[in-house]
Amino acid sequence: MSHAGTLAMIPALGYVAGKVAEHKEQLLQDLNAALSTLLDTPIREMPVQLLLQILAALVLAVAVLVWYVRKAAAKPKPVYLLDFAMAHPPDTWRFTKERFVPANSLNTRFNPESLDFLGKMLERSGLGNDTYTPPWLVNEPIVMDIAHARLEFEVTCFTAVQELLNKTGIQPRQIGCVIVNSSLFNPTPSLAAMIMNHFKMGSKTINYNLGGMGCSASLVAIDLAKQVLATLKDTYVLVVSHENITNNWYPGNDRSMLLPNCIFRCNGAAMLMTNKPTEARRAKYELQHLVRVNLAGQDRAYRCVYQLEDENGDLGVRLSKDLTAVAASALQKNMVTLGPLVLPFSEKFLFAVNLLKRKFSGKKVAPYTPDFQLAFDHICIHSGGRAVIDGMQKHLALSDAAIEPSRAGLYRWGNVSSASVWYVLSYIETYKGLKGGDKVWQLSFGSGFKCNSAVWVAKKTFKDTHTCWTGFDPAKMWEDLNALTATLAAEKAAKRAAAEAAGQTLPENGH
Repeated sequence: MSHAGTLAMIPALGYVAGKVAEHKEQLLQDLNAALSTLLDTPIREMPVQLLLQILAALVLAVAVLVWYVRKAAAKPKPVYLLDFAMAHPPDTWRFTKERFVPANSLNTRFNPESLDFLGKMLERSGLGNDTYTPPWLVNEPIVMDIAHARLEFEVTCFTAVQELLNKTGIQPRQIGCVIVNSSLFNPTPSLAAMIMNHFKMGSKTINYNLGGMGCSASLVAIDLAKQVLATLKDTYVLVVSHENITNNWYPGNDRSMLLPNCIFRCNGAAMLMTNKPTEARRAKYELQHLVRVNLAGQDRAYRCVYQLEDENGDLGVRLSKDLTAVAASALQKNMVTLGPLVLPFSEKFLFAVNLLKRKFSGKKVAPYTPDFQLAFDHICIHSGGRAVIDGMQKHLALSDAAIEPSRAGLYRWGNVSSASVWYVLSYIETYKGLKGGDKVWQLSFGSGFKCNSAVWVAKKTFKDTHTCWTGFDPAKMWEDLNALTATLAAEKAAKRAAAEAAGQTLPENGH
């Protein structure tokens, strides 16, 4: 029944309640007499009509009971995020912007044009001076073998898992399932098996390894964990998200494949999920919604982030010029599904009115973008690059305060692939804190092409300092980013002025 219907019944219920109170004694006497007569009368002597009424009442009662039992059984059991922990590589892996070009010069296969391009891209990237890269990629001799790729995973992810176990007090043998996502590094035995071996988990623990799913893979892994928890009773699922830099370093000169070298950095995230009712009180979050959109059936979307060998046989990942348009399309489809689940009625109404205007007015009407800040208290956008964050802020009309955690994730850690939404959430926990009932939106994009959303509800009020943000200065970040914005605006204005002097017209983006 609707809220309006319930409100409409209140006067009638009040009238009935008044009459019952007025004739309470008489009603009780009549009920007592009826029960006495019913109990003292043998069934064979009862009127047929009374028997039918009793039978109908029993059937109705059983039907209602069955309906309630089935409804309770069909309702998904809550899925909790007990806690999570982030990788923080050793200080010896720190990779400043000043070291970037000299370190890349050690690769004698890079030509001068590629080195110049790498330097310019880094300056415009929005990264700070405290990101991390494996030392064997930026010192002589450069090493990119599988042994060092494994070592990178161990240094980043083993430490994150150990910190998570320490925080929660959960023993490795209590974990019922391990899920690892790593897009480009998938050795044999699997990374999930590496974790099980290192932490000596039990033989009943099952594992899954997700590969090739790009920067949105962590939320895919969360979705898989949710499904596992729907089948396994009272257990824990460990989810580990990682992207390997050693295995993904491109040594060639194809510009469409060089950008990942500029912005991808070391990373790792470990999350512990559970369906145990006894953990509800100490869990940080409950998973409310998870929406996945996959455009892999479209050729343009499928190929916009594509691993292949260049003309010289060097393996890398090519980013096409269609990436921005494809990401916008995937985001739109995700929002269409997510919006009705989370937006307040006012935003749904405005969206519906706009939709009708665009369909029937016969005029060109700009689509209405709902204000998702009314639905969420905190937003974690994949920190895939400065242009990605700028685009999301503009498209979703987000304030600087709302987008700050994502900018901080990129500035402090670089593009950390699927783990980025967890570095962003750890920033929120460290600097802002959460109140019980706060809603968190994690939004990620990745090859395929995919756009995934997860909505979490904070179970309690808390503030948790993550070591990966120790010493970070948000004011210094904004000072650097504002200076970068001013520099890029000046360059754009100078380029436009030069073009106008030459009688040329530049597109709106100034390029």
